Amino acid sequence: MTTASRFSTPFTARTTAAEILAGVDLTGRRMIVTGGASGIGAETVRALAGAGAEVTVATRNPGAAGDLVAEFPGRVRATALDLADLNSVDAFVAGWQGPLHTLVANAGIMAPPTRQLTAQGWELHLATNHLGHFALARGLHDPLRAAGSARVVLVSSGAHLAQPFDFDDPHLARQPYDPWAAYGRSKTANMLMAVGIARRWAVDGVSANAMNPGYVMTNLQRYLDDETLRAFGVLGEAGNRITPDYYKTPAQGAATAVLLAASPLVEGVTGRYFEDNQEVEVVPGGPGTTGGVAAHAVDPAAADRLWAYSERELAAR
Repeated sequence: MTTASRFSTPFTARTTAAEILAGVDLTGRRMIVTGGASGIGAETVRALAGAGAEVTVATRNPGAAGDLVAEFPGRVRATALDLADLNSVDAFVAGWQGPLHTLVANAGIMAPPTRQLTAQGWELHLATNHLGHFALARGLHDPLRAAGSARVVLVSSGAHLAQPFDFDDPHLARQPYDPWAAYGRSKTANMLMAVGIARRWAVDGVSANAMNPGYVMTNLQRYLDDETLRAFGVLGEAGNRITPDYYKTPAQGAATAVLLAASPLVEGVTGRYFEDNQEVEVVPGGPGTTGGVAAHAVDPAAADRLWAYSERELAAR
């Protein structure tokens, strides 16, 4: 779905989420941000609600969003959602009433040290980062269509670059568990889901794009040990936290998601991958690749295959 002519905006890697929406009025628009109680998700909620949108924070612990609810009374509410539990997804969908203008699939997990399975027998990365969001988006298809012009934003990661989706062993049942491979493959799935939605739901007025927020210190890193944090350059030898120059603030990390969720500049843009508020080039991918979007993550055939696979997984739950 990407083209040789890449979409560009006037924003930079250091633009904040609020700056993306300066002068934009989102009054009357209804939005959902999964994992919106902290980190990049919270800054996404703050920018959208600050521009007038009605935002639902979908999170495992609604109480954690109390500060956001208090900051934007009447505009932000928090509702329980555990993406790794399909009963929770079903309950959230059943409770949604009226049109939905934007779904930001922000929630995720990264690199727990051991392989974990959900009640469905799904590997936790794939269940949380992809299959739960796939079930949620599909369940909310009618509200998205009812909005007339709706958007889905998938928060992916540069970790996808080295990891094509493994259709032969998606839950890592027949290979040694590698947390980074599991994470990267689930992030490839995010991009392929955006391509899949673009191929299927454009007729319903629904666009979808994926994005990489860049390096940001949030709760996503909670599973990382000190050795890994030192390798990332965020932990000194004495155990003190360091913020390297290339890291973004959460407000800067949320900017690209907010751009895709609500900026009029990207109206009608779909099936693409953004980083630092710009569409990036398609690259071969593989170990050592540090920028762009991998060809395996924008392949329409792979997107169709993942869509069919995801539907089968949900049907067999």
